[in-house]
This record gives sequence, structure tokens and C-alpha cells, in this order.
Amino acid sequence: MDLNKKNVIKKRIAKTMENLSRNNMQPFFVETISEIPAKVAELLNDGDTVGVGGAQSLFESGVIDLLRGGKYNFLDRYADGLSMDGLHEIFIKSFSANAYICSSNAITESGELYNVDGNSNRVAAIVYGPKNVIIVAGYNKIVKDLDEAVCRVKSVAAPVNAARLGSETYCLHSGQCMVNYGGAAKMCEGCRTEARICCNYVVSAFQRHKNRIKVIIVGEELGY
Repeated sequence: MDLNKKNVIKKRIAKTMENLSRNNMQPFFVETISEIPAKVAELLNDGDTVGVGGAQSLFESGVIDLLRGGKYNFLDRYADGLSMDGLHEIFIKSFSANAYICSSNAITESGELYNVDGNSNRVAAIVYGPKNVIIVAGYNKIVKDLDEAVCRVKSVAAPVNAARLGSETYCLHSGQCMVNYGGAAKMCEGCRTEARICCNYVVSAFQRHKNRIKVIIVGEELGY
């Protein structure tokens, strides 16, 4: 990456981290994706029960491989042969886990997390349940404000995630949401198909339980 671009990105990350801290979330920074598993391991204890949300970032960064390494009681939602009932049981057990690891759809420069889900087990666990929540996100998830966060989900995250999940939605076939973005004013608008992945919208702002949510930001693009 060009050094000038890198310096600008680092300043934006520093601002975001400062505001995350002000919102009682504990921020961490790593330069490269390869450093993420070691940082996650620092935040876990051997034997911890760990759940995860659906996130491409956890596969790309090697976090899933870390959790499958045998040191943790990993509630593996991606295990071979897992039935729908088994998956649901994992989702429920994750609410009482020692740690829950996922990514965020967007992080505002003012230190807010913005997440949108279909099943909503991920946003539910972020809000309440697990003793610790660890967010893993590339700098590409940082946005100016909630208006930009909404636009990012509709124009970037939702179409790609619909493709990843094979969800028969408008954005899967068109590559964009049927809504002409419009920021927070059109946050909840969208298709009305049974496969819709944008059902519940959660903004995590100032936290009552300090440092329960930990945010690892990497200085490279990661995930959707």
C-alpha cells in the first residue's frame, strides 16, 4: 500500500479507536491480517467456551482455524453434518459463552457499531449474553457516520452476503439493494422476500458494561 494512503488510513483508524474507547468499547489495532489470530488468542483463556457469528472475516483471518485448534470449547456452527436443530442449539448456547467473536457491518468514526442481520443471532449476542464480545474488522468497515453505514450495508455488504448465503433476494440478482440508499431515513426499507437478510438493525453506542465489547481493527481490507 502507498505510504501516504497508509498514513491517512491510520489517522482515521486512530480517530475511530479513540471514540470506541469513549463509548466504553476496548479497541485494538493490528497492522496485518496475519496478526489477528494471535491478538484474538490474547483475549481468550484456554478452555473458554467460544461462539461465533457468521462472518467471512473470521475465515479470511484464520480465526476459525485458531478456534478449531483444540484450546477452546468451540461452538462450531460450521461443523460438518450439523442439522438445523443442532445449529439452533449452538446459537442458544452462544448466549452464555465466555466469548463471542464476529465482525461488524460498519464502524462509524464516532465509535458506533452498526450491524444488520436476518436470523439475528449475531446482533442478539452482541447486545446481550456472552461475557465478552470480540469484533474483528478491516479498516474498510470504517464509515463517516450512520447514514454512510446504512449505505454501506445496502450497497456493499448485503449483496455480497446474499451471494455467500445463496439468499434469493433482489440484491443477489441485481448486485444492489432495491432501495436507493438514502441513509438512515431508508434504513429499514428493502425487499419483502422470505429470504431477506436485512431484518433487524442494531447500533451499539455508549456501553454500560465497560470493555465487554472489544474491537480489533486491522490496517488491511478484510471481509465484506
